[in-house]
Amino acid sequence: MTVHGCETAFLLLAFVCLNAISPAAAQAPMLQARAGQEPITPIPAPRAQDPKRLLLGERLFSDRRLSHDNTHSCSSCHDIGTNGASANAHDVPEGRPMAFNTPTVFNVSLNFRLNWEGNFRSLEEGAEQSLRNPAIMASSPDEVVSKLRADPEAATQFRDAYGREPDAAAVLDAIVTFERSLVTPGSRFDRWLKGEADAITPEELSGYQVFKSLGCIACHQGVNVGGNLFQRHGIFHPLGSPEPEMLRVPSLRNVATTPPYFHDGSVLTLPEAVKAMGMAQLDRVLTEQQITAIVAFLNTLTGVYRDRAVRPPTVAPSTGTARP
Repeated sequence: MTVHGCETAFLLLAFVCLNAISPAAAQAPMLQARAGQEPITPIPAPRAQDPKRLLLGERLFSDRRLSHDNTHSCSSCHDIGTNGASANAHDVPEGRPMAFNTPTVFNVSLNFRLNWEGNFRSLEEGAEQSLRNPAIMASSPDEVVSKLRADPEAATQFRDAYGREPDAAAVLDAIVTFERSLVTPGSRFDRWLKGEADAITPEELSGYQVFKSLGCIACHQGVNVGGNLFQRHGIFHPLGSPEPEMLRVPSLRNVATTPPYFHDGSVLTLPEAVKAMGMAQLDRVLTEQQITAIVAFLNTLTGVYRDRAVRPPTVAPSTGTARP
C-alpha cells in the first residue's frame, strides 16, 4: 500500500470509530472537564447518617430546653424552613443583640471554620460553645442533659439512638449529625457544572464570567463558594462595622435568600451588597450592568433542601434587631 493509501485508510478508520461513539459518550469527557476545571465544585449529596441519631438531632435542634430559660431553640435563629438563618441583622435570643448577623446553617459542614470570626474548628465545638454562650443559649451541655434525663420520652430516644442515657457527648453528636445533613445540592449552577448546558441562561453565565474576571473568585470558590479562608474586609473602603478586621469569608451558597448581608447585617439587598463589595474589596465602582450580571449568577447558587428550593425568610429583612 502506498503512503497516500495508508493515510486514507487511517482517516477512514478514525471516521468509523468516531461515529461508533454515541453522542452522549462523546460529550461526557467535555462535561467532566467543565466540572473539574472550574474553581467552583458541585455540592455532593449528603452523607448517610444513622437515622435514629439524625431524627434525635433534628428534634434537639428545635428543642427550647437547650436554652437556659426554655424560651428559644437553635431553629429560632436558624430557620430550616426558609434560608437556615433569619431576617434580622442581629438576633436577640437572650435579651441583647448578638455581635454578628446570624449566618445560615445550611452547608455549614462544608466550611473550614465556623462563625464570622472562624473561631471554631468543628461542628461539635461550635454546638457546645453556642450552648455556653450567654448571648445565645446561656446554658451548658450538663444543664441540657439534666433536663433531658428528667423527660422519660427523651431518655428513651437517647437509649434507642445511643444505647445509653442522655449525656453531653450524645447531645452534641446528635445535633452535629443533623447539621451535617443540612446540605443543599442541586442548584442550577451545580447542574450546569455537571453538564446540563441549559440549567443557566446566557445572562447568568455572563454574570459568572464577570464574577471571575473581577477577581471575586479569588475568595469565593470551592464547594461552598467561600468558607475556606480568612480575609480582611474593607481593604479600600469601609464595609460595614470595622471590627473585627479579619473575617472568615462567607459562603455564597443560597446567598440570594439570606438578606440582610455582611457580618453586621447592614445591607438589605443583594445588588447593594455586590456594589459595596466592589468598592470595599476591589476599589471599583461597578456598573449597573456588572451588578445585574453578578446578581443573576448569584441567583443560580440557590440549592435544594428536602426537595424544595431554599427560600428567603417569610418576613422582610431588617437592619434592626428582634427577639426570635
